[in-house]
Amino acid sequence: MARLFGTDGIRGIANEELTPTLAYLVGKAATFVLSKEQSVQPLFFIAKDPRVSGDMLQSAITAGILSQGGSVIPAGVLPTPAVAHLLRSYHATAGIMISASHNPMEYNGIKIFDAKGFKLPDETEDEIEKIVRNPETLPNVTPDAIGTIFPAKNAERDYINFLKSTVNCNFKGLKIALDCANGATSSVAESVFSELGATIFPVSNQPDGKNINQNCGSTHPEHICHYTVKCGCDVGISFDGDGDRVLFSDELGNTVDGDQILAILSKNMQKNGTLQKNTAVSTVMSNFGLTLFGEANNINIVQANVGDRYVLEKMLKNGYNLGGEQSGHIIISDHNTTGDGILTALKTVEIMVSENKKMSELSKVFDKLPQVLVNARVQNKNKDLVLKDEAILELVENVSIRLFKKGRALVRPSGTEPLFHVMIEGENLAQIQQYADEIAQKIEEKYS
Repeated sequence: MARLFGTDGIRGIANEELTPTLAYLVGKAATFVLSKEQSVQPLFFIAKDPRVSGDMLQSAITAGILSQGGSVIPAGVLPTPAVAHLLRSYHATAGIMISASHNPMEYNGIKIFDAKGFKLPDETEDEIEKIVRNPETLPNVTPDAIGTIFPAKNAERDYINFLKSTVNCNFKGLKIALDCANGATSSVAESVFSELGATIFPVSNQPDGKNINQNCGSTHPEHICHYTVKCGCDVGISFDGDGDRVLFSDELGNTVDGDQILAILSKNMQKNGTLQKNTAVSTVMSNFGLTLFGEANNINIVQANVGDRYVLEKMLKNGYNLGGEQSGHIIISDHNTTGDGILTALKTVEIMVSENKKMSELSKVFDKLPQVLVNARVQNKNKDLVLKDEAILELVENVSIRLFKKGRALVRPSGTEPLFHVMIEGENLAQIQQYADEIAQKIEEKYS
C-alpha cells in the first residue's frame, strides 16, 4: 500500500482520492497525535489556495480537528509560506495548508506544519497515517471538550508587513511583471511590490477556483517571459499556485531558474558575510553548472535529495541558511522555515537594486550545461518497481557511460504526481534528448 504522505504532504484528485472523509480523518488523527506529543490540545492555523475544492476540504479537516478537541484559526486564502510564518505569530501549535501547489486544479493537498513552522517529520506523519487507516482506535472526546474556531482577521496584512520588513530598500522606478498563477499570491504579491514603490504589471491574478496554474505561473515560464517583454518591464516574476516557488524572466525574456537564483543569492550573501559556513544546498537535479560556479567562487554547493523537505533537512542538520531547487523552491532560513516565493523574489530584486544591475547581468552567474527533463507517466503502485527494474537501470547506466564525464543521467519518481522524471545533462542537446526519450518510453511501456 502506497504511503499516504508524499514528499510534500498528502496530495490527490479532490473528491476522488483526497475525499472529505479522508480530510476529516486526517484532522482527527493529527489532533490526537499532536496533542499527545505536545501535552496540550492543538490550535491549528489553517489557510488554503483558491482552488474550488479548498472550502470542502477545509470544512472537513476543521470538523475532524474540532471533533477531537483541537481548535482552528481559519485564515482564508494565503500562500503556503504564510502559514509557516504566521502560525508562530498567532501562537498556534500547528499549521495546515490546503493546496496542491503547482498541480492542476483538480488536485488538492494537505500540508501540516509543527509549532516551529517546519513540516512534520516522517515518524509523526506515519503515526497520523496509521490512525487514518484505523480510525476505530481513536477515542471520542466528551461534548464539553469539542474545539472551537477563532477567526484570523488580519492574517494577510500581517504577512505583507513581514515580507516588507525583510528588505532594506525601496523599488521605486522599477517596472515589475507579476504572474500569480491565479493562485494564493494573487492579492499578496501585488500589494507587497507596489507598497515598496515598484510599478506593477500583474497577470494571472484573477483566481476563479478553476484557473489555478492553467497555462500560467512558474510551471509555464514562457508566459512571464512573453509578458515581461510585452510590458517593457525590468524583470518578470512568476509564482506557482501556493506561492512557495518562484522563477524570473529577465528584461530580454529569458527564464531565470532556481539554480541561477540560488547562485545569485549565495554570491550576494557571501559578499555580505551572511552565508552560513559558506555553503548553499541544492539537489541532485540541479544543473552541473551550479557546482562549477561554486568551485569558481569558493562557495560549497552540497546536494540533497529532491524535495524541499530534504533540502531543509540538510540545512538544519549542518547549520546552513540557504538552499533550493531548480524549480524555484528557495529556502532562506534567516527569514522563514520553508520555501517562500515572494520572499525570494524580494531578496533577489533587492540585489538588483543594491548592485544596480539588470536581471540579465545577474543571471549570468554560471554557464548551464544543456539539460533535458522528460516525464514518464506511471501508475503510483508501480513507482517502486521502476527503481528495481534491472533492464531500465542498465539502460540508464549505459547512457551515463556514453556521456563519459561530460554529463549525467538520473531517473527518480515524483513525490507528488504519478510520474517518473528522466533527467539527462550533456554537451549535445539533440543527443541527450534522444537518450531521455528512449528511457522515458521504456518506463511507460512497462509501468504506465
